[in-house]
Amino acid sequence: QLQLEESGGGLAQAGDSRRLSCGTSGRTFSNYAMGWFRQAPGKEREFLGGISANGDTTSYADSVKGRFTISRDNAKNTVYLQMNSLKPEDTAIYYCAADYSFQELIVGWPPNRPLDYWGPGTQVTVSS
Repeated sequence: QLQLEESGGGLAQAGDSRRLSCGTSGRTFSNYAMGWFRQAPGKEREFLGGISANGDTTSYADSVKGRFTISRDNAKNTVYLQMNSLKPEDTAIYYCAADYSFQELIVGWPPNRPLDYWGPGTQVTVSS
């Protein structure tokens, strides 16, 4: 098992920047591609982006490309989501996910098959 836990959520103002973290424990973190998703009230889950296991490849949804950046520190078993120029429509629960396959992880939503591991999510609320 790989346990994931997101942190860094909370209240933000429009235009702010915020960094979410996803700490992991259990299995070898560096074996897994990692991704970020979000789900706003009344909407289906949305893929934001993913990063390969060794961190050399990233892929982003068009909706956040240029504003959000994913990075990882394999020494700290942590993946990050840097969010800039936040908008009220970024309000959602943000989830990190891990999967052995980077290609499966970046398919988007819904994935072709259930992803391997998910965190419980962290709420981000952006006020105007």
